[in-house]
Amino acid sequence: MADYGFDIEQGSFSFFRAPISSNSPLRAVWIPEIYRYVVGHYAKKRTEVLRATSDKEEARQYKANNFAFCTFSGLFCPRTEEGLIQRSSLMCLEFDNIDDVPALKHKLLENEFLETELMFTSLSGKGVKWVVSVANESFEFSRVFKAVMIALKRSGLPSPNQDGSDVARACFLGYDPNAFINEKYSFYAYENVFSPRNGEVPF
Repeated sequence: MADYGFDIEQGSFSFFRAPISSNSPLRAVWIPEIYRYVVGHYAKKRTEVLRATSDKEEARQYKANNFAFCTFSGLFCPRTEEGLIQRSSLMCLEFDNIDDVPALKHKLLENEFLETELMFTSLSGKGVKWVVSVANESFEFSRVFKAVMIALKRSGLPSPNQDGSDVARACFLGYDPNAFINEKYSFYAYENVFSPRNGEVPF
């Protein structure tokens, strides 16, 4: 196996195709693949359609039926707490209804307690998905989430969505050409092997 300089297996998690009712993953992925998906063309049109939909119920249904998603916290089959195969060293924190998304992103990136692995704008365009490194100990995921909440409060940051304490929480993947990825992945994040002319990402 190639030496990537970090443990890919420890950072692997499950990727699911739409709709949200899907419980069986398509395959295991890692951070650079999701970065390429988010900044690429794959969800661009769907994201634009969703943000142009004014009816809340129609938007909810469209999101549920049309967007791929992943479980950053680990590998699952099925996507339930009992279906957890292996925890990753990742946690996705979601911030909703943010007035100034760029400002919040800047504050999160400067946080000294948590290392940012990936960050992108939510489907609505009014929120932030922040994927951070967490200790993959024997502690329950919900306990780790509470510890992260305390660290954020001490930093003066807003509280993330409480649903993030669910280890099997799904994270929808939309389009954000300005997504941030940790520089340690830079060699892999900008590979061009999944460009449109060479074929679709196997998602």
